[in-house]
Parts: sequence; C-alpha cells; structure tokens
Amino acid sequence: MCSTVLGTLTYTPRLLSVNFQGSLGSMSSFGTLYNEVASTPPDVLTWTGNVSTHACEPRKRNLFLQRLYEEEQDSLTQENAVNGGKNKPQREIEDEDIVEVLENGVQYWTDFSKVHYHPQSLYEMSGLWVGVQEFDSYGIGRDTSWALREEISERLRFFVEECDHIQGFQFIVNDSGGFSSVGADFLENIADEYTNTPVLLYAVKDPGSHMVPKSQKQVVSKNLHDAISFSRLSSFCKLIVPVGLPSLRRTSTFLCVEDEKPYHCSAVYASALHAISLPFRMEPLGPSADSCYFSGAVDIRGVVEILAGQARQNRVTILDVAMPAPSLTGKQVEQSFLGNLQTLTPEISEDVEDLQAVESMTIHGALGSGGHRAPVSEVKDMVRAAYENATTRPRFCNLSVALCPLPIPLPFPKIFGNLVGQHGELLGSPVDSPLRGSLDVHSIPLAARLRSSSAVLPFLENRLGNIRRLGIQQGAAGAEIVRNLGYGKDELEDMGETLSKMVLELDPYSQMSSDSD
Repeated sequence: MCSTVLGTLTYTPRLLSVNFQGSLGSMSSFGTLYNEVASTPPDVLTWTGNVSTHACEPRKRNLFLQRLYEEEQDSLTQENAVNGGKNKPQREIEDEDIVEVLENGVQYWTDFSKVHYHPQSLYEMSGLWVGVQEFDSYGIGRDTSWALREEISERLRFFVEECDHIQGFQFIVNDSGGFSSVGADFLENIADEYTNTPVLLYAVKDPGSHMVPKSQKQVVSKNLHDAISFSRLSSFCKLIVPVGLPSLRRTSTFLCVEDEKPYHCSAVYASALHAISLPFRMEPLGPSADSCYFSGAVDIRGVVEILAGQARQNRVTILDVAMPAPSLTGKQVEQSFLGNLQTLTPEISEDVEDLQAVESMTIHGALGSGGHRAPVSEVKDMVRAAYENATTRPRFCNLSVALCPLPIPLPFPKIFGNLVGQHGELLGSPVDSPLRGSLDVHSIPLAARLRSSSAVLPFLENRLGNIRRLGIQQGAAGAEIVRNLGYGKDELEDMGETLSKMVLELDPYSQMSSDSD
C-alpha cells in the first residue's frame, strides 16, 4: 500500500488519549524508537496459486527528520567513541532550512512529529488499498471497522493495564470520513467495557471538508454523513466538542493561517486542545493548598460534571481560544481578554445570552507588567473581574491557571503575524518579517475555554433537520444512501431521537425537538 490509515493511542498514568485520523507517511508502525521488523504475513493455506508482493519505496526523510535521526545516531555512537573524534553529519542542517522545508513540503503529520511512539500506540488498518484521501466515506469505514474492533480494543487494554488509575478517555476523531465509523464502533466497545469511565470526545473536521460538493447527490450524502456521524459518536461519550471551522483566517488578527495547509490548521487546534487538557495533568492539591505555578487541577470526570452535570444536561460544548492571549495590562484589560476568545466550533450563534451557560477555562503563560509572566493569583483576579464587568456572564466558570506558557518548538509552522513578539507579547508596532515561526517566537500565552451554551443550537438543529428530511421522511432523497450504509428506518429514527433530546435540553420550546414532520 502506498498510504496507510491508522489510530494512535498515548497515555499518562491517569489519562488515555486516542486519535483516529491521519497517515503514517515515513514512520514505521512500530514508532521511530523501536527497530522491530514487521513480521511476514502468514501463508494463506487455502490459496494454491502464485503469490506476488507489491511494495512501494519508503518515503524519504525531510531535513527535519534527517537531523532528528542524525542526532539520535550521534548520541548512540558518542558513548562508544574511544578516539575523541567528533561524530558530525556530512552537512550541518540549519534551522532556517528545516523551517523552509516544513512550510512547503509537509504532507503527513509524521513529517513534523518528533515523538517516539510505543510499539502498541500505532495501529495500521491493513487491507485497505486506498489512501487517507480516499478513505472519506462513512460507508467504507463501516465496512472496515467490525473486522478491526477486537484488535484495536486489545491495544487499548494494554495501556489500561499500565495505568494506576484511569480518570477518563480523551478521543480525537476525524468525523468527516471513514474514521468516524471506525471511531464510533470503537467508542461503543469502550462504553460497554468501561461503563463508569467518562469519555471526552473531540469531533474534528479540516477546512477542506466544508467545501460544497459538486452534485446534489454528494450534498445529500455529506449532510447525512454529518448527521449520522455526530449522532452515533455523541451516543458513546459524556462530552462531545465539535471542532473545525471552514476557515481559520478570522480566528485571530495575530495569526496568518493558510487554510489549505493542514500543517497550519492543526497547529491552532492542537494548541487549544493542549490547553484544555492541561488541568488533567496537574497534580491535585488540597482544598486549602495553593501553588505559585498552577491552580485549578481537575480531571475529565470533573469537567464532565461541570459542563454536563448541572441543572441542564447538555453534552455538546463549544471550544474557544485566544492565541496568543493578550497581556494583563492596559485599559479595559478584562473586556479585551474575554473579547479575544474566538470560537473553533462551527455553525454556532454569536452573542447569545444564555443564563444557564457554564464554562471551564484554562489560561497558561499569561503576561503581566513589564512582559513578565503574571502570577497565578493575578490571573485569577483578572478573570474574576472580567466576568463581574461583562454584560453577559455564565452561571458558573471553572478556572485553571498555569504559569508556564505554550512552547513553540522548531517544527511549529510560521503562523504568527508581525505583531507577535518573542515571548508571545503583542507589539505596539509591526516588525519587518510578515510571518513569524519558531525561530522568532519561542513561547506564547494561551487561553482556551469549553462552554456549554445554547449558542450550539444551530449546529444541532441542522443535523436533526437533515436526518429527518433526507433520511426519515417518506420519499426522502437519501433513502438509498442510508440503505447502502446498512441502516434501517428504526435505527435512523433512534438517531433522530438522540439529536432531538439534545435540542430539547437546550431549548425546551423548540419546534425542532417535536416528532411531527
């Protein structure tokens, strides 16, 4: 196969993260740290004819991966050097050359990954003679997932046994293609096997998935896919966060993102998800204890209870981000800070006043006076004052704060504008370079927020309307598509009922939540 689709699993002692998307590119399925050789497939005893093997050339390492490889080889050989000679590569690879290569040549996420994966982390979906671009329909994922279900679950069990305590599962699923179906079946298995363990799910889309299809049949298929995918995924998690805008160009005046480059878009989304998950990795302190480095440790179960366990049982939340976050100095800093939070969730209403809204916010590396990192207590006081002076405020807001900023490593793309300084400070006048990356910006302050709000109603109503109009109604335009996916009318009605309950939870008087068509 020329291209391989996969799932990845990573874990900390209390948190498991699962990712269903992407392509391996130049990475072995065993991870770069391990030099295991893939076993030869067993002979098929029922086949007596000739056997031919088709293999493609391994993808060549780019300059970034070449230098990582050379540095690793140097560290291995340095211990055995006895003559005092230096182990230098034939040609010194400069940082500037690496940045240029990454900006213009990234095709797979492995082109800029510097992580050493455990052999059990990467799972290849073998037997698919298609690349990740062709693995784009719910049907092809549904045809594939049942055969892989137990194998992937066995990988998960391996990491579960390594954990001293599981606070929850954190899922990232690309729900715009076949991975959605694979992820839903895997989530269903987790819901059955780990009943009391909460699942936080990010249902992500890339900007390309928002393109309007050329034919009416493709439009119907896409709309049904979105409705079925979201309904199934949301059924097996405690909290779901739709992520992925048609364009990131307006997300921040301080970013310059090229939507056609997943390399650029993924950096913004990954930064936001990193901030949201930061409290999960904080060490919990006692009720009266405090730390000068962080505050507000909370696990996945705690976030679920905050956002979906209040008087309103809403499981669909909105993701917002301020990247970089403004400093805590200047006039009207409170309004400026909240105003810089921009949504990463599509199809939501703007400026909705929801008295039942609840939020969970993470701020790390905030800058105070003199460009220095603001103390944790100062950040907490500023956020409290911001909400007190806001015209609309949530019913409750959980706040987590960390002193450390978001580091900007070498493979980070050049997405910062000319008003962003070396430490993420917002400059008064632009610098010469219009685009800035890891060589110019070393860290940034960042704020991210999950909010349970009725602003997400349009997202839910669109999917409920599509599943009823295109799949359930008499003479529906998508009836044949639904049959080809293997779903009956009863199953589709159950999905519609799931979406209807979500709408009803946010708007008890909504006409969309009624069963009459």
